[in-house]
This record gives sequence, C-alpha cells and structure tokens, in this order.
Amino acid sequence: MIDNNLYNKAYKFAVKIVKLYQLIVSEKKEYVLSRQILKSGTSIGANISEANGGISEADFSAKISIAYKECKETQYWLSLLKDTDYINENQYKELYNESDELGKILFSILKTTRIKKQ
Repeated sequence: MIDNNLYNKAYKFAVKIVKLYQLIVSEKKEYVLSRQILKSGTSIGANISEANGGISEADFSAKISIAYKECKETQYWLSLLKDTDYINENQYKELYNESDELGKILFSILKTTRIKKQ
C-alpha cells in the first residue's frame, strides 16, 4: 500500500497536466503533443491508484513500474513542448521538477519491492 501523500502528489500533478492540456489546446491550437502529455501525465496517478488495489506484491510492483515509466515519458513530452515553444521555461521547470520528484519516489518504491522479492 502506498502512502496517501504520493497519491495526492500524483493527483495534484495530474490536475496541472489537465490544465496545461487545456491551455495548449485553447491558446496554441496544438492537439497531438498535448494529447500525449495528457495521457502520460494523468496515467501516473491512475497507476498508483491501481497499485494500491493490487492483488499481489507482483501486481503492485508492476503498476508502480508503469507509473515510473509514465513519469519518464511525461518528462520527454515536457521537454519537447518546451523546445518547440508550446510551453515556457517556467512552466517546464515547475512540471518537470514535480514529475522528477514523483519519479524518484516511485523508483525508490520499486527498488524496495524488488529487493524484498530476492
């Protein structure tokens, strides 16, 4: 079971990603990259939620692994959006740092669950 603090961080991050998506679509009229970051950025919290409902330790670990990979994908899309001028440096730094914090926590959980297995 994951601490509610991580779930809450991921949820708040997802809300920011949804708002970013809305901004990019309405102001920049960009629909492809914005959809990609919407999917990966909101998937982090969804997979954490699924991990909490995991039926086994392996299931839990698999969902945490997916959440971690979604964090990395989100960072890719953030970088691409910044480098193509869809978001500014401040938007990028704030969201990238939050995703990085989530990723570090998720990776730490992964290391712990995988060490327990051995």
